[in-house]
Amino acid sequence: MKLRVLIVDDEPHAIEVIENYLANFNNMELVSKCNNAIQAFQLLQQKPVDLMFLDIKMPGMNGTDLLKSLKSPPKVIFTTAYSEYALDGFELNAVDYLLKPISFDRFLRAIDKVYQLTEHKATAVIGHEKPIGDTEAFLYLKVERKTVKINVNDILWIESLRDYVKVITTDNACISKQKISLLEEMLPEKKFVRIHRSFIVALSRINSFYSYSVEINGHELPVGRNYKQEMQKRLKGENLHFM
Repeated sequence: MKLRVLIVDDEPHAIEVIENYLANFNNMELVSKCNNAIQAFQLLQQKPVDLMFLDIKMPGMNGTDLLKSLKSPPKVIFTTAYSEYALDGFELNAVDYLLKPISFDRFLRAIDKVYQLTEHKATAVIGHEKPIGDTEAFLYLKVERKTVKINVNDILWIESLRDYVKVITTDNACISKQKISLLEEMLPEKKFVRIHRSFIVALSRINSFYSYSVEINGHELPVGRNYKQEMQKRLKGENLHFM
């Protein structure tokens, strides 16, 4: 079940940042965006919301006053540029308090707290032993409360998000709390190559490449200096050349 999310902030850029971060989570549904607390109060009377990203300092009613006015408030993550409001936020039992500008790493930690409270926690990736490379090789990813089976041949690339990984396949993307190094050990060596400390790609999915990047499905991914030599070696084995 998706978590229904509301963003309340009088700054359009702040809303845009959170909205872009939320786009990485398949189990988050953005139901609405409000520019002030009054608008949010009215919406909360009409629509069910599970999680609210709430700015504190806004014209008219501020975020803390809005939260106090709600009889059955959703889970709240406060967002503000003013650290002096942190104590007020935690006294109101907020899940977390994010100080602007909000980094994605800090955002992930806040979302992880929400998962723990809602029993939707994204747990570690698990799978069977290292695949041999046959057409039926697969991995198990523990995402939310379910275990997802991913066919190795469907993987386009894997991206590291600090303590999380984002696995992009031909028709989906999953985020789970895990180190990219563990996935690297589980993937068949002949089919995948590490091109950067934050990226592993499927060799067969590379559409074009330069010495500093590769392109997969219209997405340009960087090639790290420390991984360039191995990348060249692997591509040479595939009868490919760097430009």
